[in-house]
Amino acid sequence: MANLIRAALRIAALAALSIAVTQAAAAADEPPAKPSPFESHDFDRPPGDPAAIARGKQVFSVNCAFCHGSDARGGEGGPNLLRSPIVLNDQKGEIIAAVVLNGRVEKGMPKFNLPMESVADIAAYVHSIKVGAGGNFNPKMVLVGNAAAGKAYFNGKGRCTTCHSVKKDLAGIGAMDPKTLQDTIFTGGATGMLGIPSPTAPPRTVTVTLPTGEAIKGKLVSLDDFVVVLTDADGHRRTIQRAGDVPKVDIVNPLQAHLDMVRSWEDRDLRNVTAYLETVK
Repeated sequence: MANLIRAALRIAALAALSIAVTQAAAAADEPPAKPSPFESHDFDRPPGDPAAIARGKQVFSVNCAFCHGSDARGGEGGPNLLRSPIVLNDQKGEIIAAVVLNGRVEKGMPKFNLPMESVADIAAYVHSIKVGAGGNFNPKMVLVGNAAAGKAYFNGKGRCTTCHSVKKDLAGIGAMDPKTLQDTIFTGGATGMLGIPSPTAPPRTVTVTLPTGEAIKGKLVSLDDFVVVLTDADGHRRTIQRAGDVPKVDIVNPLQAHLDMVRSWEDRDLRNVTAYLETVK
């Protein structure tokens, strides 16, 4: 009986070993498992030229950030570029250039007379921003300016005191996190997180002149290639069809002077003013 039991155990052990070898061989023949899409960024690109990225950041800050936000995630009227199909399919500025150089006037984007080299640098900078990097972003990372220089610029060359006072409308502005503060400087407070319009921003007004000569005025709600939506003086919401330039649409943005002024700033001016206003608690 003992011999029979030992024989049965040997047979069972050999069977188990045979199954293990078979499974290992099958696993070796299987293709390696695909990495989880959450483990890497989509649209991966090789690292860009650091010099081109630095130049592109400078050009972007002066010409693009006032609309698309300092981190390209959306700003005053401009969409988030990091998920834009145009940007995602672009390689070295060849697709972006068509928009930058020709503008999208119907959507409020003007033409920019930039050399192709500068457009390529902008593309290099925008492509260098990782979509998933926002979770590790520390708002205080934007505090790289000189507060003393920012104060001098604010009170002098920047002409900020013609409209603002750190003791009145800007009192306590330094309580904002630095990222929000910098975006507020860019847009004049017109937009908040992710480029969403701020409820405290002064409304844009619009005048729609129909072919008959009738002018319809009100607060602008939205505008695209097909319709303009407004709230008239009586509080009625009106939607008016568009076909090209008909009817004529004129928009007045109370913050336009601020936006035009910020476009003339250099990147260091923005950094310095941000550092200064962060001290205004």
